[in-house]
Amino acid sequence: MSQHIAKPRTTAVILAGGTGQRVGLSIPKQLLKIAGKAVIEHTLTTFENADSIDDIIVLMAPGYVPDIEKIVAKAGFTKVKKIIEGGSTRNETTERAIAALGENLAEGEDLNVLFHDAVRPLLSQRVIDDCVTALERYQAVDVAIPSADTIIVTRTHGGDGEFITEIPDRSRLRRGQTPQAFRLSTIRRAYEVAAGDPNFQATDDCSVVLKYLPDVPIHVVAGDEYNMKVTQPVDVFIADKLFQLASTTAPEQNGEDAYRELLTGRTVVIFGGSYGIGKDIAELAESYGAHVYALGRSTTGTHVENPEEVDDALSKAYAETGRIDHVVNTAGVLRIGKLAETDNATIEEALKVNYLAPVQIARSAYKYLAESQGQLLLYTSSSYTRGRAEYSLYSSTKAAMVNLTQALSDEWAGDGIRVNCINPERTATPMRTKAFGQEPAGSLLSSEAVARTSLDVLLSELTGHVIDVRQQDPTAGASRASGFEQALAGVLDRQDGVA
Repeated sequence: MSQHIAKPRTTAVILAGGTGQRVGLSIPKQLLKIAGKAVIEHTLTTFENADSIDDIIVLMAPGYVPDIEKIVAKAGFTKVKKIIEGGSTRNETTERAIAALGENLAEGEDLNVLFHDAVRPLLSQRVIDDCVTALERYQAVDVAIPSADTIIVTRTHGGDGEFITEIPDRSRLRRGQTPQAFRLSTIRRAYEVAAGDPNFQATDDCSVVLKYLPDVPIHVVAGDEYNMKVTQPVDVFIADKLFQLASTTAPEQNGEDAYRELLTGRTVVIFGGSYGIGKDIAELAESYGAHVYALGRSTTGTHVENPEEVDDALSKAYAETGRIDHVVNTAGVLRIGKLAETDNATIEEALKVNYLAPVQIARSAYKYLAESQGQLLLYTSSSYTRGRAEYSLYSSTKAAMVNLTQALSDEWAGDGIRVNCINPERTATPMRTKAFGQEPAGSLLSSEAVARTSLDVLLSELTGHVIDVRQQDPTAGASRASGFEQALAGVLDRQDGVA
C-alpha cells in the first residue's frame, strides 16, 4: 500500500542586503520608490500573490529592518514570517538565511527555497511556478535568458588597457537571473563543504553548488527579459517606465451574489454617465443594488469642466445617501487635427474636459472617499504610451491621467483611498463613432466589456494600477490583460489605437 508523501513547503528568501551605492543613493536601492512603491514592496507583492509560495523571509541591509517591518505591516503581507539582518557579503547573507530556515524543521524534513534579489521587482508568476515545479525533479535550479550580446573575454596589459583574449560561442551563453531555487538540504550541504575552503567566495548560490557539489545537476528555467535588476541609475528609469506600461489583472468577483453583496447600499457617482462606458457602468452597478448617480451634459446638465457643478453633484449624492464609495470619470472629448491649425477654443475645451476636469473631480471627491475608504477610477487611452500626429491634445492629456493615477494613489494611500486607471483598446463608443464613423463589426471592444472590468476594479483592492482591457478572446469579448508581455506587445498595438 503506497503512502502519501506530503509536498515540501516552499519558502521565498528575499535577499535585500544591497546599499544602493551604484545607483547613487543614500538609502538601500530596495527602498527606492518605483511606480509609487518601494522596490522591495513590488517584489514582496509578487511572492505574496504566488500560489506556489508558502512563506517569505527577508534578509535586509543592517540598520533597515524596521523599514521593512513597516512596509510589511502597511501592505498586510501575511506570508512574511521573518525579517532579519543580512551579512556583509552575499554568501554570508545566504548562510544566515539557511540557518533561519532550519530553525523549526523537524528531523529529516526538507524545504524548497527560492533565493531572489529584492531589486528584481518585475519577476513573473510564471518563472516562480516553473522554479517550484522544477524542484520536484531537481535539487538545484537556476533562471537564465539567452544573451543577445556577444560576450568577450579580456585581459589588461599594463597601461595599454584591455585586449580581447576570447569570444565564446554566444549560442551557449546565458545571462543568469534570480530566483535560484534549491532543496534546503542541498544548498546547506554545499555551504558546509564550502566552509572548508579557505579561499571560498561566490557571487551567487548556484556557483556554490556547481563547485562544491559537482555531482548535483543544476537545471535551467527560462527567465524573462524584463526580470531586470535595478543596479545602475538608468535601471531605475527603465523599471519605472515598465511599471507604467504594465497592465494589471482585475480580480473577477465570484458570481452574481458577490457583486450584489459588495455593491448593495453603496454609492457610485459617475461623471460621463450619459452614454457609452459610463452609462454601462451605471446600469451594471444599479442592477447589483448600488445607489448610482450617472451624470452627464446631455442628461443631468452636468459639465465636468465646471468645478462648481462637480462639487454640487457630489454633495447632493452624499446628502441623499450619506456616503460616496466610488467616483468614476469617463467623460472626455476627442479632437483630431494638426496643432498649428487648432483654434484656441478647441485647445481650451480639450484641456478643461480631458485634464482639468479629472483633477477637479479628484480634489472634490477626496473628502468623501477618505471617509468611505473608497476608490477613484479614471480612464486613459491606448495612445497614451506614444503621441501620434494629429492626436497631440488627446494623447497628451490621456498620458497625464496615468501619471495622475500613480501620483494620487501614492498621495492618498495613507487615507485608504484607492486610485486606478482603465486603459481600454479601441472601444465602440458614441465618441469614437463621431470621430471615425462606422467601423467593421467585431473590430472594436464593446463598452459593456470595459464596464464589467471597471466594476471589477472598483471592487478590488488594487491601487495605482493601469488596467488594460483588450479584445483577445472573441468568445469572451474582452480579456483582462496581465503581465509585462502584454505591456510590451501592447506598445506595438497602440500605435494606431484610440479608445
